Amino acid sequence: MNLKEFNNLIDLYFYQAKKENPNTPFLEWLNPKNKKKYTWGETSNSIQKLAEFLKNYLSKDDRCLLVSENRPEWLITDLAIMLAGGITVPAYTTYVEKDYKYLVEDCEPSIVVVSNDEMHNKLKNIIKEKDFIKKVISFDELKNIEQKDKYSQFDLIVKKQLNDSIEIKNKNLERNSPACIIYTSGTSGNPKGVILSHGGILNNLEGAQEILKPLIDKKPIFLTWLPLSHSYEHAVQFVQIAVNAKVFYAEKIEKLLENISQAKPTIMTAVPRFYQNLFNKINMNMKKATGLKAKLIELTISLGKKKLLNEKMSFYEKIMNSLVNILVRKKIKKQFGGNLKAFVSGGGALDKEIGEFLNSIGLPTLQGYGLTETSPVVSCNPINKIRVETVGPPFKGNQVKIAEDGEILVKGENVMLGYWNKKEDTEKVLKDGWLYTGDIGEIDPKDGYLKITDRKKDIIISAGGDNISPAKIENQLTNHEEIDQSIIYGDGKNYLVALIVVNKNFVNKNSQISEIINNINKNLTSIEKIKNFHLINESFTIDNGLLTPTMKVKRNKVIEKYKTTLENFYKKQ
Repeated sequence: MNLKEFNNLIDLYFYQAKKENPNTPFLEWLNPKNKKKYTWGETSNSIQKLAEFLKNYLSKDDRCLLVSENRPEWLITDLAIMLAGGITVPAYTTYVEKDYKYLVEDCEPSIVVVSNDEMHNKLKNIIKEKDFIKKVISFDELKNIEQKDKYSQFDLIVKKQLNDSIEIKNKNLERNSPACIIYTSGTSGNPKGVILSHGGILNNLEGAQEILKPLIDKKPIFLTWLPLSHSYEHAVQFVQIAVNAKVFYAEKIEKLLENISQAKPTIMTAVPRFYQNLFNKINMNMKKATGLKAKLIELTISLGKKKLLNEKMSFYEKIMNSLVNILVRKKIKKQFGGNLKAFVSGGGALDKEIGEFLNSIGLPTLQGYGLTETSPVVSCNPINKIRVETVGPPFKGNQVKIAEDGEILVKGENVMLGYWNKKEDTEKVLKDGWLYTGDIGEIDPKDGYLKITDRKKDIIISAGGDNISPAKIENQLTNHEEIDQSIIYGDGKNYLVALIVVNKNFVNKNSQISEIINNINKNLTSIEKIKNFHLINESFTIDNGLLTPTMKVKRNKVIEKYKTTLENFYKKQ
């Protein structure tokens, strides 16, 4: 399949659907209270029927706000909006009313799609006051609705069975047509609406095909749990279509491990926070091992690292590595369903130690790099040549170069069309076709692998003018199971201090944390050393506004909240 030949994502879907038996299972929600299953035929019919309905309320390029947890109707609605000529605007379910109000007022959607009463309750006041919202569609039946004529239910719209013909096209959709507007998670300031094109996502799929080729020997299975409103997972759903996958939707994050056992996925995608938690959990369990079991685990990690780094192994080591494959790695894989070929990490920097550990114990983890503005992937490590300290070589169709100040610049079809309603912001980051990513990095001249070294705007500049990476130090702190979250502070100061959220399972917190920091400081330069710290009881969460929906700490918000505490460290001197 040549992805360059497709004009849009609708053409891709129906091309793949035509190859499948209409009775083949395609989408399934692992929610025991709301079981949803769709075959390829049912999915195609639902897309067509919903698109016909939407056309009554949409003009070309009208926006449709989509607020739902991950479930089969999400993908169906996204494709139906495109087929009807609209633009999907996904939004996180964790937003509060004021967040939705900002999005609605910014993009002025003609249609709002909500999954259930919980989502609707956050939006109903906004829906009431905005005349440009013509229709509201719900996946589940809603209670206590006012303006009933304004509401329709998904199941009733798609109820009518259509004929088997799936020669469906939208001739007005070209590769440079807008497919969606995805709002950035907004670690500082209001989110910006990133306009992504059909061609941009299709371009991304070409690179994904290359990465997945050696991982797929039969029909792949995906378990989707990262919010589909995240640009990373939004693109993954089209990867699933491109490889004719069976797709399971996780019930919820709390049931993820149970859902993994049910789905037995071939591929799983997640953000670094997931892998950090996984690393701490597995590490904690491994530390409880004694005797022969402990020695086997130690051997698994050391030999796994050797293989990962392509270091020469003796005949004895090769035999022992085969043995621990059976005794240790196979058992670890079984906890993830037994079929897992790879984790794919994106949406932020994966710590090198975590990457080495997971790959060594038999959980291949491919780190990639991208941002919402690049549809979203720029590069990814291939399974046969993983270099955990890098984010792999750029995808085909991407041009990547490093500016004089170290900033990573990207050019290609995958680069966004611009920010919605923000011409000045667009012009700041898009210059002569090059996207200025705000990330600092370097390219290995030997193999073209890209390495991210920092985030331009997150660099701390000390009073002495030294550039310090807070992320580097924060990763070292949170790699200890005693520490859940941390923030390093010291912009314009003579030394660094830390805010630390401690894991609630640990006692003697101050002495434990002091010891951890002393050990970390031994491997840091003098300007990077942590001079003092403060323990806080409150975690950084989405609910308290200190964490984005994609699990990134809102550094500015945390610093603003604890400004007095942080500044007091410097008054004591």
